[in-house]
Amino acid sequence: MIELIVVIAIVGILAAISLPRLIDKPRRAQEAVLKTNLHHLRSQLDAYYGANGFYPAALEDLVDEGFFRAVPKDPIVGDNESWLIDYDEPDFDEDAAETDHSESGEPGIIDVHSSAPGTALDGTLYSDW
Repeated sequence: MIELIVVIAIVGILAAISLPRLIDKPRRAQEAVLKTNLHHLRSQLDAYYGANGFYPAALEDLVDEGFFRAVPKDPIVGDNESWLIDYDEPDFDEDAAETDHSESGEPGIIDVHSSAPGTALDGTLYSDW
């Protein structure tokens, strides 16, 4: 009987040690996916610029041109339409090359950020990523 109590105590101690790590695993996974999606979005924005000479006016342009099958999701927010977008306003006063801006003259997307509220497990804001 004493051996059984000792075994149960040891299992309880091991569970108490590992439980805090297990609680944060889903959030760590979402943050890893968010970082990966932001990296892919930014690299494909640069690839789009390299291929066309200007940045896309919308994230859907990346899908239309074949850079993505679908716009990546923000896993913290849960959709692919809530990205915070930084635009590059073309300066038409300067003498720019023909390919520095789109034919429509719309500003191009130069960067994306997460619109998720709050802070990550490392203490930084999601919107700063």
